[in-house]
Amino acid sequence: MMADFTWSFSSLKQYQNCPKQYYELTVAKNFVQAPSQAMIYGNQVHSALEHYVKDGTELPKNYQRFKPLVDDLTAIPGDKLTEHRMALTKEKTPCTFGAKERWVRGIADIVIVDGNHAFIVDYKTGSDKYPDLKQLRLMSLMTFAHFPEVEVVKAGLLFLMHNNFMPEEYRRDDVEKSWSHFTTPLTRLDNSYETNTWQANPTPLCKFCPVKTCEFNKT
Repeated sequence: MMADFTWSFSSLKQYQNCPKQYYELTVAKNFVQAPSQAMIYGNQVHSALEHYVKDGTELPKNYQRFKPLVDDLTAIPGDKLTEHRMALTKEKTPCTFGAKERWVRGIADIVIVDGNHAFIVDYKTGSDKYPDLKQLRLMSLMTFAHFPEVEVVKAGLLFLMHNNFMPEEYRRDDVEKSWSHFTTPLTRLDNSYETNTWQANPTPLCKFCPVKTCEFNKT
């Protein structure tokens, strides 16, 4: 039996990077991660692109360079959903984002549904050096659950600063195989909740961690 928790791609990745940090920030909430300048910039870009796609709000001058990239997306036929929130229960059935029974949830920057095809794009304002495509796999799984007519999901990470698009394609026939990619980290996370065990994972980045009580934080 799985423990009672809600996860997302970002929270699962945080747990994999350092279970102790995950516990202190997400479970116990003893510390808060202050937003970096890169995070603030990314949020501002996401907001501007959301309103541009949704209601045609003109992009600020310093974001105009992203317009051709986003225009290519809006030219794709279909219903366009921006900052689209999706969630699933433990049984992997659709539920509302804030439902009490939610198990996993995520927000897609843009989802385009056209018949039995869907397109998912996640905007990135950071480096394209180490892309993590598993985020797209998880969003495809939620899309298949929320849109039963969709048989194929074409997804991609759009690295705005580098004009780089990294595509992926998923099919409904491969849903169970896709879920298997998350089995190992979710089993570990479930075990941490069940045993209340949260190991620290020391790395050179520890000095930037907000968990100041950790023995590996030497700041």
